[in-house]
Amino acid sequence: MLRTGIDLIEVERIDHLIISHGKRFLERVYTEQELRDSNGRTPSLAVRMAAKEAVSKVLGCGIGLVSWKDIEIIRDYQNRPLLNLSGNALILAKELGLEEWSVSLTHSHDHAAAIVVATDA
Repeated sequence: MLRTGIDLIEVERIDHLIISHGKRFLERVYTEQELRDSNGRTPSLAVRMAAKEAVSKVLGCGIGLVSWKDIEIIRDYQNRPLLNLSGNALILAKELGLEEWSVSLTHSHDHAAAIVVATDA
């Protein structure tokens, strides 16, 4: 089985959320490692949010059944995106038999996009 998810976010939207909600927003959506990896760069935060939305689409549930922090997007030793699932996201992935994941991220000054593909083994 092959499942895909895609999401596009305006970077300015994340700027507004940070201005409006500050640390509360950041701590609700991002893991400590994601915040460290992003180093305060809004496009990096936006692309991680897009990836989390794309993963939720692969899982077929949207954000709500899974927590933002159940989906973590970090970088591997070669600076490639690496997906870590936990909590309800991991449970759903196992129920769907999804074992192999690929994440592609891109962003400009204005937009951030993510494509996620998952397959069974």
